[in-house]
Amino acid sequence: MAGWTSGAVAAAEAPVVLVVGDSLSAEYGLKAGAGWVALLQARLAEQKKPQRVVNASISGDTTSGGRSRLPAALRTHKPAIVIIELGGNDALRGLPLASTRDNLLAMTHAAQAAGAKVIVVGMQVPPNYGAAYGREFEGLFTDVAKQARAALVPFLLKGVADRADALDWFQPDRIHPLAKAHPLMLDNVWPALRPLL
Repeated sequence: MAGWTSGAVAAAEAPVVLVVGDSLSAEYGLKAGAGWVALLQARLAEQKKPQRVVNASISGDTTSGGRSRLPAALRTHKPAIVIIELGGNDALRGLPLASTRDNLLAMTHAAQAAGAKVIVVGMQVPPNYGAAYGREFEGLFTDVAKQARAALVPFLLKGVADRADALDWFQPDRIHPLAKAHPLMLDNVWPALRPLL
């Protein structure tokens, strides 16, 4: 029993990696444990890293939703690292890019002010949104990361959405990746995360 108690205390005191995302991080349409966030916890354990992953992702969330719920999550979990994976739903809803940028920047600054290192996870939109919109949307994640001196994952779905057989890697809605895509998504996040651990 003493061993269990000390283990529970150690887990509670482990540095927290907080993931604030949307359906791409919330295992939408997947079996529990198949998403990249769960795979991240498994990789940290394999590599004997002490961090504990808290997944605060909500399917359908926007940057304004994330911005409004982040302060409570920072107070509750006191994370060492915050991974912000939001913005895709802003584009799907046609929300102004300026507000997406403002929300991401505000979230990044809030997490940094709470003592956390931040990773901004980039997203792209399909070509039917138009080339100019696509470039501006993709660029805003880079802008936020540069401005806030945060780490950047250029594109969460690199190697998934941009492959020739991309349709074979997505659920029937063509928006949410299949379970087999999530290890690739983790591999896209890992190079930005590893130096911060």
